[in-house]
Amino acid sequence: MKRFFLSAVLALSAVFALAQDGEWVSAATNVRGAQFPKVRQDGSAMFSLKAPEANDVKVDIGGVKYDMKKDADGVWTATVPPQLRGINYYFLIVDGVSVNDPGSEAYYGCSRVSSCIEIPYEAGVDKFEPSDAVPHGEVTMRRYYSKTEQAWRRMYVYLPAGYWTSGKSYPVLYLQHGGGEDERGWSSQGRTDIIMDKLIAAGQAEPMIIAMCDGNCRDFSAELINECIPVVESNYRVIADADHRGMSGLSMGGIHTLNLAVEHRELFSYIGVFSSGWWAGNNPFFKSNTDEYYKKLADEKDAYNKQFKVFYLTMGGKEDIAYNNCQIMMKKFDEIGIKYEYFETPGGHTWPVWRESIFQFAQKIFK
Repeated sequence: MKRFFLSAVLALSAVFALAQDGEWVSAATNVRGAQFPKVRQDGSAMFSLKAPEANDVKVDIGGVKYDMKKDADGVWTATVPPQLRGINYYFLIVDGVSVNDPGSEAYYGCSRVSSCIEIPYEAGVDKFEPSDAVPHGEVTMRRYYSKTEQAWRRMYVYLPAGYWTSGKSYPVLYLQHGGGEDERGWSSQGRTDIIMDKLIAAGQAEPMIIAMCDGNCRDFSAELINECIPVVESNYRVIADADHRGMSGLSMGGIHTLNLAVEHRELFSYIGVFSSGWWAGNNPFFKSNTDEYYKKLADEKDAYNKQFKVFYLTMGGKEDIAYNNCQIMMKKFDEIGIKYEYFETPGGHTWPVWRESIFQFAQKIFK
């Protein structure tokens, strides 16, 4: 076992050395044994697909479609310029049909099972990479029957290192995914456990439990209050009061967070809204109570400001599809007098941005 572990470490070290030297290496998101797609340390990527009978193949990544070229053996390849550091959704388009890359692991995103590629971070940036230099927590999956939805559902729960032996009770963050994704997103695409392990070990974040629930339901506010919170508080050692309870989410999960923050401020003291904001115009996805929410915030401004110890908004720059909604919402907050913090990082409406969002937000809560 020791010999196997040492060999694995040496092999992994060799992979990173090659990547840093500008050589092509298989992406960390590939299925076992798949050579392609490949990545380089500069962020560029190479894709390959054997499809001898196809007439046209493209790779669709980062909102751009790149033509792939076919060789004499029917293998199509394409090299694309540097992409966002971190995980990126992509698809192959074969004769006009968007399909998954058989070389990629499957991730639920974009309202379908999708391919992903992990683009290496810059040399020296390791806050999103696993490390054996810190104690590891774990992510567990718990099934429960929801009377609200009248169906079996599940949640993923991050438990910090030492949970099983410490005897301590912990604060809880309810962390929600975006539209077209589910409760797996924050642990698989988001690497939440890796981020939290490192922050907690460095003393930059408080040890906490993170519950990642499925927001795809008819009434998420009812689901969280009547089902998710009771499941967490009856099965894990948590401090069950508002001072030790937070709520955050990205995109659709950010809307869920905003709605719950206004409707049930007594439940939470820490609020995080990532790449989101109430819709400025007609809302195609949610029944909008925005005007009512603004009125309630204005009428009870002091109570909201007192209740929320942290009200944190993040955005993926002007290229984020929710940017304008968030700017309009913040202007309304300013007019009303609602206190908040704002953080912006380039990258648009993407997981590389949301990894950074939880990295920043986790350092601010439960202090």
